[in-house]
Amino acid sequence: MNIVMITENDPAGAAIALTRALNAHTPHGCRLITTEVRYNFMFEKDLHIPALDPSGLEEVEQVLKDADILHFHMLADENLPLGPIDLKDYLKGKVLVHHHHGHPVFRSNPGMFREKYRRLRRKTLVSTPDLLHLLPGAFWQPNIVPIDHPLYRPCRGEPPGTLTIGQSPTRKDLKNTDDLIGIFNELQEDASLPKIRLDIIEHCPHGQCLERKKRCHIIFDHMQGYFGVSSLEALSQGKPVIAGLDQWNMDQIKAVSGSRDLPWLIARDREELKKTLRRLILDRELRESSGMRSRSFMEKHWNETKMTRRLEGFYREL
Repeated sequence: MNIVMITENDPAGAAIALTRALNAHTPHGCRLITTEVRYNFMFEKDLHIPALDPSGLEEVEQVLKDADILHFHMLADENLPLGPIDLKDYLKGKVLVHHHHGHPVFRSNPGMFREKYRRLRRKTLVSTPDLLHLLPGAFWQPNIVPIDHPLYRPCRGEPPGTLTIGQSPTRKDLKNTDDLIGIFNELQEDASLPKIRLDIIEHCPHGQCLERKKRCHIIFDHMQGYFGVSSLEALSQGKPVIAGLDQWNMDQIKAVSGSRDLPWLIARDREELKKTLRRLILDRELRESSGMRSRSFMEKHWNETKMTRRLEGFYREL
């Protein structure tokens, strides 16, 4: 099969990660077409429309002609402008699927999208299990990270320097960042605790983000009930990761990963977050054992091969 992923911007690098993995771990070919760059994260690109010369646009046309499946991410569909190329000229004989990642427009009016896909008889995917509530009947395709890349591998021992709590929120207003800052300020004033620092990682290229995350001792995702790519990155790096996973999400993760023992440290409200951070700050052995569980989980239950074959199975059923 020839798969073409199409999106405006790449959500958390999920599309390029899936593209690379499909090419590496399956017999199928996959290309990624993008039209915008947001947040300056500098994720790897494949066919980025604004950067292409005429020969590059000819390559896009050929890729679209050869495609068996058009896999749209975020809000993209066949009406997305690709420079001078009209996507609607390339739909005949192809299967179209839509993959949602929690865009605010989708979250604010999921019924509109459900009706659209029902009317068009199109299959759908979601990137996190909480989105199954908004798009019942969709297929949950977990995001993946390249766990064997140097930036995703654990450090040898704890990072040197002041004990650092890190978070890498794309949008702080959606990720409990104010709660984290408030709790950090309270803990910083606690004379019974060692010196700590807080690193809110934002507005930087993704490679720098991963390097800074590697220098952290504890990572906080958010307390919205689900988890993000930030969690997967930190788990792969062997960090203790705190998130407010609800029971629904934990059940879905267990079912898909095949693991009954999830590595996240659960904090669903401000008080739980403060207690969990305090325990981790005081207990180096807990940080180390939690980090080992994190890495082991990614190696055994969330590796690229396993999760990519899940997506391949979805394609084969179309």
